[in-house]
Amino acid sequence: MESWTDPFLEYLRSERNNSPLTVEAYAKDLSEFQAFIESLNPECSWGSVESADVREWIIYLLDDQKLSESSVNRKVSALRTYYRYLRRMGWVNINPMERVVPPKKKRPLPSFVREKEMDRLFEITAEDKSFVGVRDRLILMMFYETGVRRAELLGMTDSCVDMIARQIKVTGKRNKQRIIPFGDELFKEIGEYVEIRNANFGKTTFLSLFVSEKGDPMTPNQVTKVVKENLSKVTTVGKKSPHVLRHSFATAMLNNKADLTSIQKLLGHESVATTEIYTHVSFEELKSEYKNAHPRKK
Repeated sequence: MESWTDPFLEYLRSERNNSPLTVEAYAKDLSEFQAFIESLNPECSWGSVESADVREWIIYLLDDQKLSESSVNRKVSALRTYYRYLRRMGWVNINPMERVVPPKKKRPLPSFVREKEMDRLFEITAEDKSFVGVRDRLILMMFYETGVRRAELLGMTDSCVDMIARQIKVTGKRNKQRIIPFGDELFKEIGEYVEIRNANFGKTTFLSLFVSEKGDPMTPNQVTKVVKENLSKVTTVGKKSPHVLRHSFATAMLNNKADLTSIQKLLGHESVATTEIYTHVSFEELKSEYKNAHPRKK
């Protein structure tokens, strides 16, 4: 294959001002691709490479080299930049990269807390009847039983809660509102919290349903701290945030036979495709249970 990589690497250094490490990475990627193509056809040139050749290289990197999608995408990006350069210089007539689609990155599965761990958490938090204890328990329960986002919880006022209809009005992204029903347990916890809050600060007009020990609206950091400290008591899951409880709500709903469309509406997702990630979470949970319990798991 023609030695066009040297002027390309010099172009990266002098015109694009890429760092030495970046230039080195480009050189390595192009060298690896050249070695792969020449192993298929020793007579091949940069100008004769076809899209099918690049796709075969991608499959080789994924299946034989066991590289991640991110690593493969970086190599494909290097080759794409190289061919744009070759076309600009007039050294090739066709850019094979124009019809190459890089592999999609796998979306990381969201973290969630198991149902038995959440049951344990609510057993523990039921013992603290102070204002902070009752408030923090309601925060945890609100996340887990309604699936709201942190911003949505912080945006709640007393008027958002309809105790007669047992439903909460939530203002989500782009100011879209949705209604989320709640059951007996949350009904009881909301009533208990409002009673102790009003006893502590008087029956005033609160700017937020959830207030700090001083009666001010809680901040995002305060809510996150409540969740993190309490989840640390019952789970070893790496991430302990309000969003993990939102994931836990969706996963529990799916595990207990709720349909995706219903979960989508409760979460306020624009598309059911976003909600489908929880089907993968549930399948991973199923695989985990199988490995732990089946006598022929090996």
